[in-house]
Amino acid sequence: MSTDRIITLHGEQELVQRVGHLFVASREEFLVAAADLMTWSTGVNAAFREGKRPHVVPGLTMRKLYTRRALADPESHRRLLRIAASGIEVRISDGPLAREAIIIDRRTAILAGAPVRGVRTFTVVQAPEVVDGVRSLFRATWETATDLADCTAAPPLISDQARQILQALAAGHTDETGARLLGLSLRTYRRRVAELMVTLGANSRFQAGLLARDFQPDGPQ
Repeated sequence: MSTDRIITLHGEQELVQRVGHLFVASREEFLVAAADLMTWSTGVNAAFREGKRPHVVPGLTMRKLYTRRALADPESHRRLLRIAASGIEVRISDGPLAREAIIIDRRTAILAGAPVRGVRTFTVVQAPEVVDGVRSLFRATWETATDLADCTAAPPLISDQARQILQALAAGHTDETGARLLGLSLRTYRRRVAELMVTLGANSRFQAGLLARDFQPDGPQ
């Protein structure tokens, strides 16, 4: 579906095919907001590889904003350090992001939707008022975020009960079923879910459920 200034794309392959040229053509500003390193990595990196252009060029401001999910393991932290060492500014937000987005030269905004059966939908917008709004949200979060150099790679502390809640979310259980399985009241269960979403920087229960595999007893602590 598309209009003159709004295009909806399905999957990273179509994203690169249709608008990858915009990534490598950026000249003034390239802003990225993502919950973790996975949202944009494949599509953006493929576009840069195909365009045979380095990530940083003279006069181009590049900023990447992540939640603390991007610090959930040592390898991710090392990748962030490599990104920062290349000249890109990197900051970490303590809370969830309003939208996962890329803003290019103040003229184009690309918004990432939540995965559906493993496939994301991307909305490409060039309406000036919408682009300005998305950029304003980015700037507001950027101003309160912490510079990567001041962050540690320590992952959130997840209790055994929290892991059980994440597993219940990943299994698709209703709140009533999850509360019954854990022996909690419905009100307490819902409060714990809300607290976990904040701790993990998840924008939705679906995203929180996907994180369950990263916090198994034999996984990152």
